[in-house]
Amino acid sequence: MRLGRRAREIMDLELSGKRALITGASRGIGLATAKRFAAEGVRVALNAGHSRDRLEAAAGEIDGALACFADISDPDAVDGMFRTLKANWGGIDILINNAAVTRDSLVMMLKPDAWREVLSVCLDGAFLCSRAGLRSMIGSRWGRSVNVVSPAAFLGKPGAANYAAAKAAVVALTKSLAGESARHGITANAVCPGWVDTELVSDLGDEARAAEAARIPAGRFGTPEEVADAILFLASQRARYVTGTTLTVDGGLTMR
Repeated sequence: MRLGRRAREIMDLELSGKRALITGASRGIGLATAKRFAAEGVRVALNAGHSRDRLEAAAGEIDGALACFADISDPDAVDGMFRTLKANWGGIDILINNAAVTRDSLVMMLKPDAWREVLSVCLDGAFLCSRAGLRSMIGSRWGRSVNVVSPAAFLGKPGAANYAAAKAAVVALTKSLAGESARHGITANAVCPGWVDTELVSDLGDEARAAEAARIPAGRFGTPEEVADAILFLASQRARYVTGTTLTVDGGLTMR
């Protein structure tokens, strides 16, 4: 849904015509972000690496969107995706690293393959896409990189050490990118959602959901659109002097 005229004037987004790649965009926060950017006149490319049909269906919901099916943990696949983006658009201006997988287990029972898979997608994928995306951003001396992390990055997550470690590393990656790229007119930030109504939490029972909601000062789970709004802000001109930071969007759950 488009922002009202007054809201657009206040936010002064100035993003029309920019080019954005969103990873993990076939559903949830990624798809909501793609739709929010498209509503502001941004050309959007949606990436996913597990279901081509689902990705193409998601891209089909947005006029002019590109579907970029690629495993972002594979350097060759990432290079191929960015060659496609360069051929179609000449590169990108905005990168949203949202893709993630989970393979939960207690550390003493966590298999090395499950550890490696989560880090490959959550961390290696963010690195590979950032490295490729920076090339076109540096060329135009303007860019926005936003990485989606998790409270697990700061608090740990018993039963999901692989996911927590990956997201903590992405926070450090974000800060490092911010320090390296600021002189080129590029910002790098992270968004940290709390409990958000997506398919990833659909298997929570009513009792568990109520217990988690009771821990949140706002008293409810967030929506993908509310996280997308935060990502949009960090990509906007209003956030041009914001870099190397993490914006928490969790209804007050962590109060960091």
